[in-house]
Amino acid sequence: MNPRGDSTSGSDGAAEPRRKSKKPRYSRFTQQELPACKPLLTPAIVVTTFAFIGIIFIPIGLLSLSASGQVVEIVYQYDTDCIPEQMQNDKVAFIQSSMTNKTCTRTLTVPKNMEGPVHIYYELDNFYQNHRRYVKSRSDKQLRSKASETETTNCAPEATTSDGSVIVPCGLIAWSLFNDTYSFAVNSKIIEVNKKNIAWQSDKEHKFGSDVYPKNFQMGGLIGGAKLNASIPLSEQEDLIVWMRTAALPRFRKLYGRIETDLATNEQITVTIQNNYNTYSFEGKKNLVLSTTSWIGGKNDFLGTAYLTVGSLCLFLSMGFIILYLLKPRTLGDPSYLSWNRNPDGHY
Repeated sequence: MNPRGDSTSGSDGAAEPRRKSKKPRYSRFTQQELPACKPLLTPAIVVTTFAFIGIIFIPIGLLSLSASGQVVEIVYQYDTDCIPEQMQNDKVAFIQSSMTNKTCTRTLTVPKNMEGPVHIYYELDNFYQNHRRYVKSRSDKQLRSKASETETTNCAPEATTSDGSVIVPCGLIAWSLFNDTYSFAVNSKIIEVNKKNIAWQSDKEHKFGSDVYPKNFQMGGLIGGAKLNASIPLSEQEDLIVWMRTAALPRFRKLYGRIETDLATNEQITVTIQNNYNTYSFEGKKNLVLSTTSWIGGKNDFLGTAYLTVGSLCLFLSMGFIILYLLKPRTLGDPSYLSWNRNPDGHY
């Protein structure tokens, strides 16, 4: 019998089992007794912290902007410029037709001296490589090893050909490989474009197998982009490796190659473009970019502007705290500043 006089046994006379407690075992972690840093934010510490951040960030921002300003860029948008006048109203038909001449020759002027290597990029706009279905449409196992050639689970609709043969590399990412080409000349002299080592070394060594060769690629009725040389392993096809590293934003640049020679100021570069890639179906844009680099990479003012903004804001806040402290100082821990809100009866 329990203190209330009720039986604690069931119908079979067995004692009711004691319920298991859900209380966690004692530990310094569950009881939040671990050592913790609880800084005391005195006016001196706050002002010093903001001033230190500002003094550090502002020079970094100025150096970043200076380095970005030294980068020389030539950006040429050719997606509309390389369409004949009579086809401007039907660009999709022009790009999809096998009967149209898609060669486009233009002349670019070097604004400042460009010391080699000069990096060549293609820039696409309004192209969402980060789309969920697009990103998933690949097989990393197939790319790494010939033994996994049939691993095409996520590659539909570019997994197999109409007769059931496996496509290598499979998936929409590889199928949509960029296929515009560029060639350059100065004073009728061809400039060599170095296309070696444009991909990440880790990708070539670990993500793309040296025993994996293209197979049945771009053999369907609808061609998505560039074709691949079936006699060269994927680990050596760097244009594909660069393209397969998908971009996070709808506007992105990918490295096409390098010009190893210097380009002098006001030099005229003759560019021959094969305008093959269909960005017109989704109103995309295409740019050819020639750019030098600095110690922070390519031309990008955002990093320097961000450092300057944060540093200036911190300096402004530190000066504001100093002025506020000088105008209305109070002793640390002194609650007498609340006396202004006290009623005549002594209550706040």
